[in-house]
Amino acid sequence: MDSMELTGRDFDRIPRRNVRVPVVEFARLWLAAERQYERERTWAALGVVDVCRWLACATVRLETGRTFLAYAPVTERTGLAHEETIEAECLAAERLLLRRPVPAYLENRPGWLESIVATLEWAWHRSGVPPLDIPAHSQG
Repeated sequence: MDSMELTGRDFDRIPRRNVRVPVVEFARLWLAAERQYERERTWAALGVVDVCRWLACATVRLETGRTFLAYAPVTERTGLAHEETIEAECLAAERLLLRRPVPAYLENRPGWLESIVATLEWAWHRSGVPPLDIPAHSQG
């Protein structure tokens, strides 16, 4: 998946009902996550990016020019995120985190699921800390 070049319009479009932390904090996390993913291309960084894009109802543009609406990272549910689907995604991610044996595809994605759970816990349940360090002032 490609990283996104975010603009103020992307942040203005974040549905306020989709995050339970201040939207400006969520926007700063999303920007930091996109930048980290651009630098590192790790599964853990992608997990944070996946959740942020989905909660923000972002349109993702691939290098090929193809665009699509961000989908739920664990359930792969399509359509806009809203309260009910966000809660369902949280439950699905938590269940998957506890699943034994660990599915093979997760073994090949180190840190991805853990970063998804941490991001949803922080942004939706207002629990814990942001899944990565957020610079005090992220300039776009």
